[in-house]
Amino acid sequence: MQPAPVPVPPPPPDSRQLRRVALSGLLGTAVEFYDFLVYGTVAALVFGELFFPEADPAVGTIAAFGTFAAGYLARPLGGIVFGHFGDRLGRKSMLLLTMVLMGTCSFLIGLLPTYDAIGVWAPVLLVALRVVQGLAIGGEWGGAMLMVVEHAERTGGARRRRGLWSSFTQLGAPLGSMLSAGVVTIVSTLPDDEFRTWGWRVPFLLSVALLAVGLFVRLRVAESPLFTEARTRPEDTRAQDRPPLAEVLRRPRPLLLAGCVGIGAFTAQALLTSFMISYAVRHGYTRPQVLTAVTVASAVALFALPAASALSDRVGRRPVVLAGAVASAALAFPVLALVDSGSPGLLILALALGHGVAQSTMYGPLGALLSEMFGTRVRYTGASLGYQLATLVGAGFSPMIASSLLAAYGGSSTPLSLLLCGGAAITALTVWRLRETHADTLDNPTTATTSADVPAAEGVRQ
Repeated sequence: MQPAPVPVPPPPPDSRQLRRVALSGLLGTAVEFYDFLVYGTVAALVFGELFFPEADPAVGTIAAFGTFAAGYLARPLGGIVFGHFGDRLGRKSMLLLTMVLMGTCSFLIGLLPTYDAIGVWAPVLLVALRVVQGLAIGGEWGGAMLMVVEHAERTGGARRRRGLWSSFTQLGAPLGSMLSAGVVTIVSTLPDDEFRTWGWRVPFLLSVALLAVGLFVRLRVAESPLFTEARTRPEDTRAQDRPPLAEVLRRPRPLLLAGCVGIGAFTAQALLTSFMISYAVRHGYTRPQVLTAVTVASAVALFALPAASALSDRVGRRPVVLAGAVASAALAFPVLALVDSGSPGLLILALALGHGVAQSTMYGPLGALLSEMFGTRVRYTGASLGYQLATLVGAGFSPMIASSLLAAYGGSSTPLSLLLCGGAAITALTVWRLRETHADTLDNPTTATTSADVPAAEGVRQ
């Protein structure tokens, strides 16, 4: 009987493939943030009256942001489901599926009848689509990020620039924000009755164009070389009977730290983009003025984010993320004071500092950091779930909490500043407990651990 042939690992990817994977990650995350931020923006402007018309304006806004939170509640479950199959079957197939689901749900939201047409079924269908979209987005970021960092690990000197390469996926956030703000700015110039009748649907329907471009690029990328190599190792073959989630939860501390380190970035993102639109409009700004400020802040982030990521390749992930958290806390009260001034120029300055610079400094290195905290066999599950837990706490509930606090405290901005400070403090305290990982190899197949006998995989400061 002839012995079974030993599988031969594929050749290492070339720089062209890495660039293609980076573009795929950028487009995927841009679709993700476009879909979610379009929803957040439109929810702040008209969803309260269109889908919850029997509530008073304050309650309607809270209810609209409640459906926003419903999408975020589904994201950790999506991270588990798509992470499981991504760790078992491969990254690429899950990325194709998540992108199709994201774009389709956004398109269908643009076709939804409102409360006046079908009554209570309108908000029910809206929440259902948000949940499905949240499930898909829960698996999108992790797969897109891992494809980039795992290809970079096997592409020449790119391994030493994992943070910079990972920033292409992170850049989808400000790009999606710019696109969503730009499109909504254009349609918001319509007369109010036309915007409420059909104008709000246009940004959702246009998401199909992003979906088509993203799928075209994503179909041409190769599977992650680290995942392919891991499948050939005997120890990984024997470990396939252990679900990735069980492996991650066996030592839960790294997962909890991964879920906490991003809270500051997502709190700032939620409060200074989608929620800021409704807040600023109530304080006398016009919709185009606020959306212009968000667009400018996102343009600043397009430069600040890769700069922070590249710096983290040189000095480490921890000091860069910590600097962003400190800056976010220090700017919390000044930023809201600038917004409360009523000056459109100061509004632009506030969002450029708070969102464009401070939030981007926290967010930029996050993708590489979370990827480095988990081994190849469970990296999709661990990184996705950690990231989505951070989005749930930081971005999912912040707008709803902020709306409630504003209603309770007479519109004072102090609770919003305290929310920003609280998110930044959680990130700073978490960074203090993390071990520096920017020089680690990604070859380790095991899960992240706090055990002292596997220091290279721990991702946790002892």
